[in-house]
Amino acid sequence: MPTILITGANRGIGLEFARQYSADGWDVVAAVRHESEELDRLDVRVEHLDMHDFHEVAHFGEKFDSLDLMIANAGMYGPKSVISQRDGEVWLETFQVNTIAPFLLAQSVMPAISRAQGKLIAITSKMGSIDDNTSGGFVAYRSSKSALNSAWRSLAIDNRGKAVCAVLHPGWVQTKMGGPSAPMTPEESVAGMRKVIEGLGPEQSGGFFNYDGSEIPW
Repeated sequence: MPTILITGANRGIGLEFARQYSADGWDVVAAVRHESEELDRLDVRVEHLDMHDFHEVAHFGEKFDSLDLMIANAGMYGPKSVISQRDGEVWLETFQVNTIAPFLLAQSVMPAISRAQGKLIAITSKMGSIDDNTSGGFVAYRSSKSALNSAWRSLAIDNRGKAVCAVLHPGWVQTKMGGPSAPMTPEESVAGMRKVIEGLGPEQSGGFFNYDGSEIPW
């Protein structure tokens, strides 16, 4: 039975990843800061993980001997604009959660992933594409995801032969972050991303992909 680690699995896209992989017989480890009733109803192993706590993140991989897939899904939106000192502080927190913690977690689980010749996936956003930014705004979120993309590209290069690494854009999804008017359900988004993940090989490692498998410019 393959094993998957999913962060931010208590709601939204993370919860749907847990639901779908569990239904397909995977051993699902759902890493969460706060549990939820929906997650409790699934046949998964729930572990506490606060992406603000770098010590906890950096040692989390010690829980695994072998790991087939990690999906770094947990994230935060940050301030819509950066004007005040407090905005700057929350921008820094956004980098901690969206960029540094996922990378530290990937490094922590790398020995277990390497043993399984597994995959390391980070859920990013098209808003992290510098090429795609024609409207400006949302600098905290955009920059944190651009930095995540860059870090994951280096992760792929530095670990060739050990793991396949890629960043995925889930689309505009009906979640707490995406809002109720988003055109896509979590079920549709996750089903698409799962197909992409399954098809990833060493030649795609380091890539930036849409939920439908198309490549996104950096």
